[in-house]
Amino acid sequence: MAKNTISLETAQTWASRWKQEEGTYNQHNKLKAFLIPGIDIQQVMQEDGVVNVRAYLGVDENQVERLMVVGVDAEGNDMISEENGNYIYDFSEPCPNTCNQKAPFIS
Repeated sequence: MAKNTISLETAQTWASRWKQEEGTYNQHNKLKAFLIPGIDIQQVMQEDGVVNVRAYLGVDENQVERLMVVGVDAEGNDMISEENGNYIYDFSEPCPNTCNQKAPFIS
């Protein structure tokens, strides 16, 4: 697998965990944003056929909010196929912990 990627099974588990928490959102109410390194967006955009990206929310096994990013083709379909080099990227870091340090936006 490519660096900063996760398996489809892991992504499905995280997304399911996020959905399960919707009824008790207060467990994740401190989440304000995600820091996404530019190099990683470039990496997903360089996959063959990718014209856009889509982000999914999830919660990992440590109860940390995660943003999972996949490439999207011209028809609006997610491109997920390890065999074809289309990965699910998990390289984000949640805020708090990586929040903006200056006002006026979230700090």
